[in-house]
Amino acid sequence: MPADRAGGVQSLERAFDLLERMADAGGEVGLSELASTSGLPLPTIHRLIRTLLDRGYVRQQPNRRYALGPRLIRLGESASRLLGGWARPHLAELVEATGETANMALLDGDEVVYVAQVPSRYSMRMFTEVGRRDLPHSTGVGKALLAELPPEEVRALLARTGMPAATDRTITEPEALLAELERIRAVGYAVDDNEQEVGVRCLAVTVPDSPTAAAISVCGPSGRVTEAATEKIVPVLRDVARQLALALRGAGTPVG
Repeated sequence: MPADRAGGVQSLERAFDLLERMADAGGEVGLSELASTSGLPLPTIHRLIRTLLDRGYVRQQPNRRYALGPRLIRLGESASRLLGGWARPHLAELVEATGETANMALLDGDEVVYVAQVPSRYSMRMFTEVGRRDLPHSTGVGKALLAELPPEEVRALLARTGMPAATDRTITEPEALLAELERIRAVGYAVDDNEQEVGVRCLAVTVPDSPTAAAISVCGPSGRVTEAATEKIVPVLRDVARQLALALRGAGTPVG
């Protein structure tokens, strides 16, 4: 097999690139779309897709388009469990430093999915079960992740999902959310101020250079996660996010 200049296997890189492009397109795509976005010739795409079909990582739909296959589910579930395991010690640091519940979430398609949590030691605390999915516009982790995307991608996502109100504080207009994302980029953290659940305030930052788009948050009652508390919590959040980023990159370091 040919290898690229960095020593990787080119056919593997191209196959994974096609899978990621299918995921970015919502999980289903046509060959002509893959050719235009990947820049690969159609014969190469045909060959790669045929191999992925044979292995169950891609399936052909009745409309002749191609979708992510069921065999990816097992890989994704295993990877998610591992990711949660790597994240929990760092989330525990957040809980120790802030006293509040700490979460990690990923942007999966158009939704935010929570992959790890360490609960607060307080009896009155915020609960978000691992595996829960939310639309990103009403959550701290979701807004932090959206702030990393170009505005046109955010608009397209919102057009697909809509912006339903979880509370009377939820942002429900695209332009208002885009302005909020601009503010998040300027200050470096996101806030969910009673927008997903009344009485709950969350602060969130992205995990820099994560292998997949990820964010961590600290959530608790609005009476504890105040503006004054924000000044103390955000630096801790950023520091833990950097430590977690190093741990994730270290977990993927090749050996030999």
